[in-house]
Amino acid sequence: MFGVSEVWKFNFDCIDKVTVMKEDIDTLKNNDWLTDNCIAFWEEYLEREELKLYPSSHIVLLRPTMAFMLMKTPDALTLREALPNFSRTTHIFLPINNAQNVTRPEEGTHWSLLLVSILDGVAFHYDSLTQHNYRDAYHATNQLSVLLGKPLRFMDLEDSPKQTNSSDCGVYVCILMRHLLLKKLLSANAREKVSMSMGGKLVDAAGGRKEIFRTIEGFRKEGERRRSHDESRSSSPFGKSKSHDSKSPPRIDS
Repeated sequence: MFGVSEVWKFNFDCIDKVTVMKEDIDTLKNNDWLTDNCIAFWEEYLEREELKLYPSSHIVLLRPTMAFMLMKTPDALTLREALPNFSRTTHIFLPINNAQNVTRPEEGTHWSLLLVSILDGVAFHYDSLTQHNYRDAYHATNQLSVLLGKPLRFMDLEDSPKQTNSSDCGVYVCILMRHLLLKKLLSANAREKVSMSMGGKLVDAAGGRKEIFRTIEGFRKEGERRRSHDESRSSSPFGKSKSHDSKSPPRIDS
């Protein structure tokens, strides 16, 4: 298990690293407000373990820090070099944080999810506390519109599943993100009109926390196993052997 001050860097397919600290794990285990790192880990996990199975998809899961930077930068066009290249992107997921202090984003009190369909020119907002992050999500939509150079229609989906306490908003973001990605966008064919409503969707927040924790713990153990294996190989008199790294999007019914 995690020690008092341990920091773990998770390597996904030898491409990117995500840092998760004990404090981040504690938010999962203690039913607290999820940190940026927890949500960033989940996005990285979805990208490397799920999205990679759909190589023809062009969906971006924007990290919380990048979404916050987009919201707080006066001129969105100055972020072209800092943000991903959206020229071929069809959809963007953005975790929305209501923090107002640009130097202390951790002071935010609520997470919600914004899903932008560039194909259809629509931004869907999923808020587990009705309209709590309405202004922030609307502003993020306007910023993206400027950056993309095309109008985006903002839709606040009031039938989004609602949390039953004050701390599960980040868990809802993670669960809805995966459902929308896997069950709505990636499972449909290009000729289908997909409803992006989440009305009637039941969210098991407690189960979601456990799943995110188990996923982190699984990668931690796998990382330990690989490090142990690499150390064993490096000490072998035989030296190291070479190793090799091993659809069109649907339109949205709006």
